[in-house]
Amino acid sequence: MLTVLFYAALIYVALRMLVWGIKAAWGLAKIIAFVVLLPVMIVGLAMAGMVMLAAGLLVLFVILSTIGMLIWP
Repeated sequence: MLTVLFYAALIYVALRMLVWGIKAAWGLAKIIAFVVLLPVMIVGLAMAGMVMLAAGLLVLFVILSTIGMLIWP
């Protein structure tokens, strides 16, 4: 009977420590996400937007220069 009580207490303590560890890891993950990943994502989105703008302007200038070369040979 003492063995059953020991194992029950061991499982209870192990589960409590597991829950505490998951809560601590979740808090750490949130801190890392907001301090590291969010600024990286914002910078990445800004750079992607600039690349798309540059690509659009490049296509526009190529079209305009092609039309200009046809009009003014």
